[in-house]
Amino acid sequence: MANGQAVHEVKGGVKDVKPPRGPGTVSPRIPGTAVQPLGWDDVDRPDDEARPALKALTREQAQALRAQDPPVSPWRVIGVQVGVGVVVALSIALITGRQEWAWSLLYGAATVVVPGALMARGMTSRLSSRSPGTSAVSFMLWEMVKIAVSVAMLLLAPKLVQPLSWPALLVGLVLCMKVYWVALLWRGQRK
Repeated sequence: MANGQAVHEVKGGVKDVKPPRGPGTVSPRIPGTAVQPLGWDDVDRPDDEARPALKALTREQAQALRAQDPPVSPWRVIGVQVGVGVVVALSIALITGRQEWAWSLLYGAATVVVPGALMARGMTSRLSSRSPGTSAVSFMLWEMVKIAVSVAMLLLAPKLVQPLSWPALLVGLVLCMKVYWVALLWRGQRK
């Protein structure tokens, strides 16, 4: 390897240098070699000619596309998470008669719902949707808040839920997190 590039000997003692692959690859000249490495843009791709050129959408076309495939509301997902947590907690309480399992399961659901609601509130605010850059920074900020609140709630669980059943808490947590996959299925069914 020379400068991160694969060098292979070929007939006649001339070195064949293979270009590094990947975006942002720099292709410096390597003295003493017969074949110089190619840059990222220099690689011939026969399928490039077959691709149709991209064209910008008009405002009406963009609105029609959005109307055809509307996004799933984060508040709908939060509502379904609350519903799943309450239904499963009540079912456990009725089936087993153990209230500590139901409270633990409900707290596990809250560990997903409360941070998710905070993030949904932050991401749907006007400030978060001002520009693409602001949206990206806002997403990262609210995701960090969501993780911090989730960890804090899990650390406080033994003090707030007496007696705590960790398996029941984890069941509530996992069931409510799986609602995100259901939301993806909702999007798939509307197409």
